[in-house]
Amino acid sequence: MVLKRWRGILLGLLVFIVAWEVVAWVAARALVVDADLSSANAIVVLSGSSAYVERTHKAAELYREGRALLVWLTDDHTRGGWSSALQRNPYFVERATDELIKSGVPAERIRIVPGVASSTRDESLIVRDYASAQGVRSVLVVTSAHHSRRALRSLRQSFAGTPTTIGLHAVPASSNALWWLQPSGWRDVAVEYVKLVYYWFKYE
Repeated sequence: MVLKRWRGILLGLLVFIVAWEVVAWVAARALVVDADLSSANAIVVLSGSSAYVERTHKAAELYREGRALLVWLTDDHTRGGWSSALQRNPYFVERATDELIKSGVPAERIRIVPGVASSTRDESLIVRDYASAQGVRSVLVVTSAHHSRRALRSLRQSFAGTPTTIGLHAVPASSNALWWLQPSGWRDVAVEYVKLVYYWFKYE
């Protein structure tokens, strides 16, 4: 009887683990959207502090493919770690600029969008205003996979009624199912759902 009970418990635990893996994968995958453009007037890299490496690398790849002649960077006015070369803590937008140049984007092709982007909503608005001022009719935005759904929704809301076409390319996530095993996964997936709900009610 005891053995049978333990078998039932182990079976239930196994079913729970498998079900949780499926739910975790679906939850992470549901955050990812894509609205690719074959070409655009500018590639826009959204700021994201430490996420600048993956985002700039993808933007540089798209630039080398000839998707656009310009790469724009938004600036969250956040500093990164200490730089021995500069003897100071450079801003992430400076690091992103350097990373783009290292990845093959000429410095003269890089623009920093005016304004401080303290949120995704801010980024959407300052990119819209800059695109309007520059007479740009299409932009291809690059951001992290988990951020893509909220970013695209915010961008489309901000650009509604303008002549500018919005595209978005999400940087592929390294893992979807096992995000819950790391603190960064909870930040990227679980917290992102909280932000998504907040944006839904605040900016609907």
